Amino acid sequence: MRNVSVIARWRVRVGFLAGVSILPMTALAATGDQPVDGAKLEEIVVTAQKKSENIQAVPISVTAISADQFAGSHQADLQALAGSVPNVQIGHFSNTPHGAVFNIRGMGVIEPDPYAGTTVSVVLDGVPQYFNMASLLDLFNVDRIEILRGPQGTLFGANTTGGVVNVVTKGPTGSYGGDGQATVGNYNRVDVDAAVEFPIVQDDLAGKISVVHNGRDGYFTNIVNGRPMGDVNDNAVRAYLKLTPSSNFEANLSLEYDRSRDGAPIVVNGAFPGEALYVAPGTQPTGDALPMYSSPCVPGHRCVAPAKYYSANNTVPDFSNQDMYAITLNMNWDSPIGQLTSITGYRSFSLHEDTDQDGTPLFLDATDRKTNGWQFSQELRDTFHPTDRVELLTGAFALVDHYDHYQNYLIQFAAPGFRQLNTQDQKNWSGSLFAQASVDLTQQLKMQLGIRGTHEATRMNAGISSFINLGGTATFSGDTPLPGSFIATGRKSWNDYAAKIGLNYQWTDDLMTYASFSRGFKSGGFVGRITVAADIGPYGPEHVDTYEAGVKSTWLDQTLRANLALFYNNYQDIQLAEIYFRTDPATHVTVNGNSILNAASAKTKGFEFELSALPTKGLEINAAVAYLDARYSKFNYSDPNAGGAIVNLSGKRMQNAPPWTATAGFKYTFAVLSGDTTIGAQYRFTAPKYEEGLTNPIRSYIQSMSYIDANIEWTPDNSKWSIGYWVRNLTDRHYIESVYDAPGIFGLVAYSPPREMGVTVKFHW
Repeated sequence: MRNVSVIARWRVRVGFLAGVSILPMTALAATGDQPVDGAKLEEIVVTAQKKSENIQAVPISVTAISADQFAGSHQADLQALAGSVPNVQIGHFSNTPHGAVFNIRGMGVIEPDPYAGTTVSVVLDGVPQYFNMASLLDLFNVDRIEILRGPQGTLFGANTTGGVVNVVTKGPTGSYGGDGQATVGNYNRVDVDAAVEFPIVQDDLAGKISVVHNGRDGYFTNIVNGRPMGDVNDNAVRAYLKLTPSSNFEANLSLEYDRSRDGAPIVVNGAFPGEALYVAPGTQPTGDALPMYSSPCVPGHRCVAPAKYYSANNTVPDFSNQDMYAITLNMNWDSPIGQLTSITGYRSFSLHEDTDQDGTPLFLDATDRKTNGWQFSQELRDTFHPTDRVELLTGAFALVDHYDHYQNYLIQFAAPGFRQLNTQDQKNWSGSLFAQASVDLTQQLKMQLGIRGTHEATRMNAGISSFINLGGTATFSGDTPLPGSFIATGRKSWNDYAAKIGLNYQWTDDLMTYASFSRGFKSGGFVGRITVAADIGPYGPEHVDTYEAGVKSTWLDQTLRANLALFYNNYQDIQLAEIYFRTDPATHVTVNGNSILNAASAKTKGFEFELSALPTKGLEINAAVAYLDARYSKFNYSDPNAGGAIVNLSGKRMQNAPPWTATAGFKYTFAVLSGDTTIGAQYRFTAPKYEEGLTNPIRSYIQSMSYIDANIEWTPDNSKWSIGYWVRNLTDRHYIESVYDAPGIFGLVAYSPPREMGVTVKFHW
């Protein structure tokens, strides 16, 4: 009879899921259902509104990923979340592995260089990471990741029109202890990370040190020498001090150093016959290990990833070196005038990498790039209750950042011996005042009101110099200067604001509905990678007005959680990156130009639906599905790659905005061999999309992606260790991850990772 009862209960639950809420609350309550064997879904606490609260009480579309969840992905950085969060795209641009590309609800990074800014802000322990080159954070010693969808400008500031990725690490607890894990896997993978914590002064001062190493061979084979390409060798250390001299004051200091010594960025040549960088398959210079591979792209068709990944580097050293330093001081004081918080953050990085830009066994073009950047930020805020019904958060924020960058570009295919040197030097200053109030209109009805005013100032120096090697072979230094060199300078300041108004109604302890209006903006700026002085800009800010409504619910005595969010965005003055190639008819030299346009508007809409359930003892299931309709509502584009012809792109889909994303999975734990065995699997789906081409050419079409990840882990009874086997991309699907389409030149292609697998041993004490 018990099994019949379980089946009957879950027939009711499946009916609920299919209809989202077919039965009225009274009917559900009347079932008298109880949790299976007393199991309940774990409460999830987030800081999405800069205070700790149950995720089910937060009137925002937010997904929280725990440490165990992303540890199960066995990925080293934030790309571990790719495809697993509805309406969220996480990746990188073609041949820029260190640059993060976050896209939420069709809003995301448009350029790999720092001058383009971000629309999704990555926040680490309260400090916004300004540079996308350094925001693909290593995931070690992390407690949770919160992904907030929609504009978050009132609490998190500018450049959060798409949302926020809020990363919270694990600080010291004041006790002796530690944990660690080691992984060995295919592609000669070896990963090791460990953390140890300890009291220094009992009850007053505690410390913690975490270290990580990630290393493996690349997925690609270099046809020049037959060796792997894209090797990874990353190491990092993070140290903490926690001071608690009294019950109402706490200070947390963290220091971090990350060191990456990876292989050079990889270019896969997707050229068509007749294009400037096309090399016929089978071409094999003397001494090369393998012949030229076939292009994954065919004229008139989408690009298709091959069964084995090939590229070529015969021109530059095989390195991509990055060093990053960070210090964060977070202080909290429960004072007579409220909960005072101070967050001070400094972060600097240096990235140097060479790239064989043509991906062929011939010398056609190559780059040497180096970027140095730093940022300093300070936030002060106070949370207090002016009346019993009002909670008010007020604060001030300031950010100063600077970067300098050069790109040394050997353009052998355009003219033998030709080289261009682009330099960028930019400094930004931003200051803002903000306030957000939560007002209890009744015991069940709350209102949120938020406002933030921001002043920003930007200065950019960008230049270009051209050189020719009279010997006919371009090199990174020396050579004869050519006329036409220049340095362009831009200075401008902006004043802007973000705002929010919302209502949420707590129908019962387990059901809340909300509706809100939010306004966000992304900063204006100047273009750094230019070949024409006029392209420096400035370009103006972009704005988005978002209308959102949602339901957050827990059912069947906390064994079923279902959340739904609906949104509509009015997206104005959209910043779009334009990359073009023009050939000067007098010199016959091809000019690679860059600019950022504020030329388009869009209307986007969609939904996110997420659920978690405990149907029976030891079994957890999860599922999510999201829909996105992201189209330009007004966009008359003057296409420089088509002689300036006006192309009406109104009604066309926006880039990097797949209409559907979905995920589903389970975890089942049962007793076996004097221990517990856990098996699990996760399915991830992303629908087709266009990327890196404003006119959506067929070469920039990215196919749908379906992945299955699986794992099995065994933990002996009463032990402090476990061992597991895992597989990511179980069916070994090979996909095109991104394509930059350069008509007449080539397609710059990147592939998604193939199947990865390994054995992981975990321990704690």
